[in-house]
Amino acid sequence: MTDSAIRHTAFGDGTPLVLIHGYTVDHRVLLPLEPAFADRPGWRRLYLDLPGHGASPRLSGPTSAAALAEAVFAWIDAELGGRPFAVVGQSFGGQLARAVTARYGEQVLGSALLVPVVGWGEDRTLPAQTVLERDRELFDRLPAAERELFEYTTARLDKRNWELFEQYVLPGWRVHDRAAAAELEADFMLPHWPERQAPEHRGRHLLVTTRQDALVGWHDQLALLDHYPRMAATVLDGAGHNPQVEHAEAVRGPFGAWLDELRRP
Repeated sequence: MTDSAIRHTAFGDGTPLVLIHGYTVDHRVLLPLEPAFADRPGWRRLYLDLPGHGASPRLSGPTSAAALAEAVFAWIDAELGGRPFAVVGQSFGGQLARAVTARYGEQVLGSALLVPVVGWGEDRTLPAQTVLERDRELFDRLPAAERELFEYTTARLDKRNWELFEQYVLPGWRVHDRAAAAELEADFMLPHWPERQAPEHRGRHLLVTTRQDALVGWHDQLALLDHYPRMAATVLDGAGHNPQVEHAEAVRGPFGAWLDELRRP
């Protein structure tokens, strides 16, 4: 363990794969990806807790997108040195993963971006919030704050998805640093699109979005295809902002194919 403000959870051995979660959750939101590695040995999965999230203390100074990106860069420098690695980013972590690819260039084998942030506030093209299914009896029993978060990020509000939400989303949400999160929300975007500060990246890349994501949308993310000539894209139907939780099998398909592509010459 380094002196970094970032703590991480590791599984497996082999090529490093850095996984970066989104805003106000922690690394557990990405754990549903783990079954994809059952028959794909040779990956050391490094699940980060961003500063102010999970087990990681908040930054000593103000929290912003740029400050968190610098913290991730410092962690990579300390933990990985010059070794090749791949990166996964979910939601806000997708913005940071894009910055990592721009910063480290050919050292990055490729990236998988799950519902990545590309704009915020009025700079988003969002679909109408859509609930495809609702278990009214279950929904009405939930605490108000958790009910609101569940409804805002999930397309099918049923017992199965609530249990997944309790296991993978709520633990990080309950322990995140509220003051740091408020600072980050006020300074949520990097100064520039990372891709516009770097040459085309010709590694293997994956984009996964969902039609029912009312938080970051799906339309704006398609512009990323212009910056990554080897990017595959999947727009899922039937899931909200945490598709790797709500629609895990549908995500693990293209995610597993991306891992396989990274192994090709």
